[in-house]
Amino acid sequence: MKLNISYPTNGTQKTFDIENDLLLRPFYDQRISAEVPGDSLGDEWKGYVFRISGGNDKQGFPMKQGVLTNERVRLLLKAGTSGFATWRRKGMRKRKSVR
Repeated sequence: MKLNISYPTNGTQKTFDIENDLLLRPFYDQRISAEVPGDSLGDEWKGYVFRISGGNDKQGFPMKQGVLTNERVRLLLKAGTSGFATWRRKGMRKRKSVR
């Protein structure tokens, strides 16, 4: 699993690829904006707190804030929302699958 860790005050980010599934268990079954302690990833992350801000499932469908089910749903999205390309016609809406 890839973890993209960002530090917004500096505007920096770094991607880590973690292969051990036992270290990643605290991240499973968490909602967006949940805070997870970094102690489970090892001693170098002791004292850090991670906030989940998004992700994808195994098929590549994006996570979206406000979807409270554990399965995929099809939402009617409009321009200006995440996951919708704005190059389409004005006022156009599209039904897209999200988690």
